[in-house]
Amino acid sequence: MEPKLVFDYFSQINQVPRPSKHEEQIIAWLEQFAAQRHIDCKKDAAGNLLYTVPATPGMETKPTVIFQAHMDMVCEKSSDRDINFMTDPILTYIDGDWMRAKGTTLGADDGLGIAMALAFITDPAVKHGPLQCLFTVDEETGLTGAFALQPGFMNGQYLINLDSEDEGEIFIGCAGGANTTITVPAPLCPLSKKYFPVRITVDGLRGGHSGDDIQKHRLNANKALVRFIAQAQAKYDLQLCDIQAGGLHNAIPRHAEAIIAVPFPDKENLRIDFNIFSSELEAEFHDETKLQLTLESIQGIDHCIDPEQAHRLILALLAVHNGVYEMSIDLPGLVETSSNLASIHLEGEQVRIVTSQRSSIGSQRQAMSAIIRAPFELIGATCVTGEGYPGWKPNPDSHLLKVAVEQYNTLFGKEPKVKAIHAGLECGLFSEKYPGLDMISVGPTLRGVHSPDECLLIPTVQMVYDHIVAILAAI
Repeated sequence: MEPKLVFDYFSQINQVPRPSKHEEQIIAWLEQFAAQRHIDCKKDAAGNLLYTVPATPGMETKPTVIFQAHMDMVCEKSSDRDINFMTDPILTYIDGDWMRAKGTTLGADDGLGIAMALAFITDPAVKHGPLQCLFTVDEETGLTGAFALQPGFMNGQYLINLDSEDEGEIFIGCAGGANTTITVPAPLCPLSKKYFPVRITVDGLRGGHSGDDIQKHRLNANKALVRFIAQAQAKYDLQLCDIQAGGLHNAIPRHAEAIIAVPFPDKENLRIDFNIFSSELEAEFHDETKLQLTLESIQGIDHCIDPEQAHRLILALLAVHNGVYEMSIDLPGLVETSSNLASIHLEGEQVRIVTSQRSSIGSQRQAMSAIIRAPFELIGATCVTGEGYPGWKPNPDSHLLKVAVEQYNTLFGKEPKVKAIHAGLECGLFSEKYPGLDMISVGPTLRGVHSPDECLLIPTVQMVYDHIVAILAAI
């Protein structure tokens, strides 16, 4: 558990609730941290915090380096975990070389980034020039903290973003993205007593980050659920009574459920079809080892969505693209454009659908959003694509990158990988507001981010820490 200071700070941070858009407690904790150590701290109107730390004696002439991390975390849990993310701490445990959380996201994205920044400015062994630490709010659900950041709030020459997930990789670019929200009218009507209602559930999937994991053959629970309903809809006089599927826009859905009804004479055939479908899906996605598909009869269902509209809705959901759309021709292995069918929820007499599009090319992202809107506009839905956020264009001539590569090679005797990432980083917005800022993004190895499987490879924390200390000395 080294560096000890980093893990001590991370343990303290995980006692502080910090869901996206509810960062009040972590803001107060960071303000108290600064006050206790006489660190200059200012806050902007959005809630972003900036620490300013003087140089180690003798290093005052070095350029100012900014460390940047976000304060919020994705709050996902397994279906059997009882937790209130607004009040309860994250409970962690050690599994060999990995740190995990008990049935929830770990919060290393990006609590560990905060912990590392705090360690750099308080560790007496770290020699550095002038430093600033920028802690932003609401990165996970809209980058609203970075959007609200005003020019002049920080004034460093170099910025090291601490929000990457692979040790040995230095990121110099990221995808831009936007959410498209669809509202489909869903008038309700009485359900005849001649129909047999059942609940269908898809659960136990790996899920993951809708950008970084989108190419990893992860099953989307929403698409699996819709696929079976569409198949049954084509065969039976099926009624759709309810659908509650998926969750956060930036997470690949792990859980989805719906209530459907078929005429009583068809109930056994429906169950047979479901068993066949389950076997087929398990064979297709055999790496989803915890996949659970259930069909159970229920009572007390007295309404359904208008049958014609439900039919159109299911076909549109079946048609809408999900997953990788294009791979980059400039950077082999990098996803260029993708979309995630994030959530489908019946709310009153309308169905609200949230999708997320990403691309490293702005025009491709706009085209992807238009493709997502198309099938829903055909059925009379209201479709709104948000303003989105820009990508971060790689700068292979970056001086900070050159220093980072040299120091990594010196420390570990090998070349780091220099890459772009198919996920949103706040660096895209920083590059718009601070055009001359020289930036890289680094971090320890994380897996299963944005899901309860999130875990941290402990030895990589020391490696990243040593690397950044060497950068501070050499910049």
